[in-house]
Amino acid sequence: MDSNPMVSSLLNKLANYTNLTQGVREHEEADEDEGAKKKTVKSPQMGTFIGVYLPCLQNILGVILFLRMTWIVGTAGILESFIIVSMCCSCTMLTAISMSAIATNGVVPAGGSYYMISRSLGPEFGGAVGLCFYLGTTFAGAMYILGTIEILLTYIVPSAAIFKAEEKAQEADALLNNMRVYGTCCLTLMALVVFVGVKYVNKLALVFLACVVLSILAIYAGVIKTIFEPPVFPVCLLGNRTLQNHDFDKCMKTEIIDNLTVTTKLWSLFCEGPELNASCNEYFSLNNVTEIQGIPGLTSGVISENMWGSYGPAGMLVEKAVPSVPASVASQDKYMPYVANDITTFFTLLVGIYFPSVTGIMAGSNRSGDLRDAQRSIPIGTILAIATTTIIYLSCVVVFGACIEGVVLRDKFGDSVKGNLVIGTLSWPSPWVIVIGSFFSCCGAGLQSLTGAPRLLQAIARDGIVPFLQVFGHGKANGEPTWALLLTAVICESGILIASLDAVAPILSMFFLMCYLFVNLACALQTLLRTPNWRPRFKYYHWALSFLGMSLCLALMFISSWYYALVAMLIAGCIYKYIEYRGAEKEWGDGIRGLSLNAARYALIRLEEAPPHTKNWRPQLLVLLSLDSELSVKHPRLLSFTTQLKAGKGLTIVGSVLEGTYLTRESDAKRAEQVTIKSAMAAEKTKGFCHVVVSSNLRDGFSHLIQSAGLGGMKHNSVLMAWPANWKQSNDPQSWRNFIETIRETTAAHQALLVAKNVDSFPHQERLAEGTIDVWWIVHDGGLLMLLPFLLQQHKVWRKCKMRIFTVAQLDDNSIQMKKDLQMFLYHLRLNAEVEVVEMHDSDISAFTYEKTLVMEQRSQMLKQMQLSRTEREREAQLIHDRNTASHAALNDNSDATPERVHMTWTKEKFCTERTRNREPNASVAVRDLFNMKPNQSNVRCMHTAVKLNEVVVNKSQGAHLVLLNMPGPPKSRGGDENYMEFLEVLMEGLNRVLLVRGGGREVITIYS
Repeated sequence: MDSNPMVSSLLNKLANYTNLTQGVREHEEADEDEGAKKKTVKSPQMGTFIGVYLPCLQNILGVILFLRMTWIVGTAGILESFIIVSMCCSCTMLTAISMSAIATNGVVPAGGSYYMISRSLGPEFGGAVGLCFYLGTTFAGAMYILGTIEILLTYIVPSAAIFKAEEKAQEADALLNNMRVYGTCCLTLMALVVFVGVKYVNKLALVFLACVVLSILAIYAGVIKTIFEPPVFPVCLLGNRTLQNHDFDKCMKTEIIDNLTVTTKLWSLFCEGPELNASCNEYFSLNNVTEIQGIPGLTSGVISENMWGSYGPAGMLVEKAVPSVPASVASQDKYMPYVANDITTFFTLLVGIYFPSVTGIMAGSNRSGDLRDAQRSIPIGTILAIATTTIIYLSCVVVFGACIEGVVLRDKFGDSVKGNLVIGTLSWPSPWVIVIGSFFSCCGAGLQSLTGAPRLLQAIARDGIVPFLQVFGHGKANGEPTWALLLTAVICESGILIASLDAVAPILSMFFLMCYLFVNLACALQTLLRTPNWRPRFKYYHWALSFLGMSLCLALMFISSWYYALVAMLIAGCIYKYIEYRGAEKEWGDGIRGLSLNAARYALIRLEEAPPHTKNWRPQLLVLLSLDSELSVKHPRLLSFTTQLKAGKGLTIVGSVLEGTYLTRESDAKRAEQVTIKSAMAAEKTKGFCHVVVSSNLRDGFSHLIQSAGLGGMKHNSVLMAWPANWKQSNDPQSWRNFIETIRETTAAHQALLVAKNVDSFPHQERLAEGTIDVWWIVHDGGLLMLLPFLLQQHKVWRKCKMRIFTVAQLDDNSIQMKKDLQMFLYHLRLNAEVEVVEMHDSDISAFTYEKTLVMEQRSQMLKQMQLSRTEREREAQLIHDRNTASHAALNDNSDATPERVHMTWTKEKFCTERTRNREPNASVAVRDLFNMKPNQSNVRCMHTAVKLNEVVVNKSQGAHLVLLNMPGPPKSRGGDENYMEFLEVLMEGLNRVLLVRGGGREVITIYS
């Protein structure tokens, strides 16, 4: 047989036992191989017992069991202690079930809980909880070091104390200062050991494990021995008060020596002298001294006395329930050698102090790479370790309450039993077994914390999700996290400066509870979402158990210390938001993404059930962007304006169209979407989605976007686009025809339309000085004209601008009443705006208007009939329509012409030239008709209205930061499209920033709450 015999194999595994994680072992191996060619080292494949069960057992059983368990049982009583232990152990058992499900759902590399949470809940939660777990582990190191120093100074060498109290009242301060000095020295020594090499920690792992196991066995052996022969640890009571048994050896006031009554050392502690007639403390004089056994034994019946709790304030004396004569004055009691509470005790405090004794359940999952079958060993080993420690803790609660006198249990530092460790008085064969065992156990646990915490921080730093932690990802050549160790030591030192085990324990309880809470949340989310990748081999889990565990963790956080809980949650929340805004983008297939998807689907289905109420209406924008031949955005300020209008609220879809077929331009479409538009949106801080469509022509592409952009209830209700500025000079009339078709389609789709003129002059991110946003309310279109300025004013760019509303009164309107009505309307709408009514009377149509209309119609007619070449058409468009250009030289001599008239530039000579070139037989007839035509009266009226309204608007609003105008609808007949563009051009002439607004046919603002 190749395999070793069973006993030999077990001894070999124990010899190779380590409580270090996988990453630490790799660093150690790299350190050993330094300078030589790196070999592939195969990690020893461990089973459930050696690889998971024993490390978990060693991590769970620790300092709180040895130093505080008896005090918790004495203070809370057996019943309440049973409740505390049951709650905490139930919390860790439920967490272990959730953790087992996550750990068996694929391979878990080194990193343990951090890796599991980050890959299950995403980088934000992972980073927040990972750092909380790191802080918890670091403060655990501080707690173990404080425990080590407490054992050293209180029970092993009390004479080593540097600070000594001259009076009893100063004892607490002296102890804290000693803890600080020795704790700092111990931390420095441990940090140096970890820095030099963790292999030294590894060599001692079996020793630390043996100390824990032997200490537990010694306790149970001592309990069994008390049945037959209880140990002798007398406790001295004065009346019902427990005395500190340090400075006297006999529990009596006087003794008879050679037939003489002589006072004892106890007498001199309470009296002013050794004489029998000396003045003594009143309580000492009134009450007798009695001696009782500190460990009466398992069968003594003391369990009934210890069943209930005994809470009290700091300084409360530890008393036994026996009759006594009270003293009239109790002011001197604090100077007497009584055993008293050093802190105020209450149930919730004890929960916070006890909880660290059940942490350490992650030890198995941290070492999955070293296990032969991690998916089998982690659940079995962890759950068995928790079950074992739960039995140990619950049995300890009962046996401590059944074997030890209540006053001794409540004596935290063993002052009543000559300074012995209280749990040591119960052990067999000697109290020193527990003292030495617990000392080495605490040393080992402290070293493991200082070894594990820096590597956890290094794992978080190397993930790159928290930018400011990048420096802690570096270390020595073999990967040892030097900088992370330094930070860990600094944080650990802050815990040591607190100096009180009872104050540090609730702090690390918070961080561990938060970590366990998110492990449960991760399991519950994955189970409820039924993610296809969620296939754990461990089947004994349920989302209800995970939620129960999560609720228990949250309850224990607030039970232990509500203010520490809030601080821990605030720290986690700040880290979460920091990673969300500044952290690296990571896609780990986490459950939060799945939750977001489910929530989005549910919300979309709900939204589609009914259209939004007027109160909830806000512009959900489809922004139509144009790209040039290089796929660059033509008008990026359109995105700036979108950001200012939306302020990150509601839906924004940025759409664009490429001409061609999808098969040939698929790469261009992706580049335009992923690179061009998304970077432009990021630069302009526009939050939303982008969508690029490839279509055979622009008109159809924009039509498809208007019809199909969005999903379900999240569809746009408004379209934002730029005014085609150079439509007159354009060689291709299709550009402005596409613009008009877009207007028609938005109207047909009952969507609002916003058209920005001179959009490139709109503000970017610079704040505008005080000015106005002028609204020209000619036609009521659902209130969109009034809502838009209000939304803009919410953004910092437009915040200083005031809103002015202008409305136009006809000849037969009562302008005073109109102003009052409009002011009342705005008051009910809760909008602050100045109101002005402008009177526009029907005046005679000016010659300029008549001529302008004629020129417009003639140009249109010419372009249709003459079919000019492209070059000529461009020249004629420029000459005819630019009224500011100097008149043609042939007409300069006409003295009757007014300066502002635009003159016809078509002449017979030019016509002859054109006829010769194009040889069109019908041209002479067409031109003759052209010279003889009269303007259409309808067009004259429209042009008259546009000119007059433009005059009024320019007069009132030329200095405004933004002018909002009603946008008239396009003509039903497509023959008048070019005239429509002319009317709009005239309407906006002389104004810098204009936003044409056309409502979607529904009310968007209401006076009702």
